[in-house]
Amino acid sequence: MPFDEPSRTPRPAPRVVVDDRPVADRLATIRARIDKAAAIARRAVDAVTLIAVSKTHPAEAIEPLLLAGQRDFGENRVAEAQAKWPALRERFPDTRLHLIGQLQSNKAREAVAIADAIHAVDRSSLVAALARAMTQENRRPDCFIQVNIGDEPQKGGCAIADLPALLDEARVADLSVAGLMCLPPADLEPAPYFALLAKIARDHGIAGLSMGMSDDFETAVTLGATHVRVGSALFGARA
Repeated sequence: MPFDEPSRTPRPAPRVVVDDRPVADRLATIRARIDKAAAIARRAVDAVTLIAVSKTHPAEAIEPLLLAGQRDFGENRVAEAQAKWPALRERFPDTRLHLIGQLQSNKAREAVAIADAIHAVDRSSLVAALARAMTQENRRPDCFIQVNIGDEPQKGGCAIADLPALLDEARVADLSVAGLMCLPPADLEPAPYFALLAKIARDHGIAGLSMGMSDDFETAVTLGATHVRVGSALFGARA
């Protein structure tokens, strides 16, 4: 069915906060903010999974979060995940690893072998490659279908109009479709795009919503996010 285009309201400039506290303190603050946003929306606080986006950060920066109890982490690149996480998982075997970046089809088997969730499934060729890889590896990571919610040509994600067909392909291929994922336009108010993704998910009977990052995760939680991807607010700015 057709969807209304969200109003293109400019996003306010992000609030720049220099946070020199230990990372465990930052983690506690982020969790408290998630809990508050969930309470405002009358949602259960355990309905939201915080994914600590550890891409580009070394193992020694990740370990304090693991010691503080954080267990869900996000990486963009398969090669970086392979370099960092096997050793960390030997010590923290209950860690869940989320691949949140664009994934090449020729990396599907490596992704399936290491990831517990893949957040950027966005095309037929990747669906087919993941299905083959899951059979080969005998593992079935959760899959989030990425939607190009702002219709931006420079971004990954399937077009809204193409989503029903891609969902059908994923289900026929026996992928474990856990939800939808989006990245709203960087310079626009994200709330209408989060609300649109939530509506699309409801219309397709999908419960999971991977949306919201360091600057807007509270808005995403109030609009139904089940997974928020927070990096710089936890680790600081990337190099």
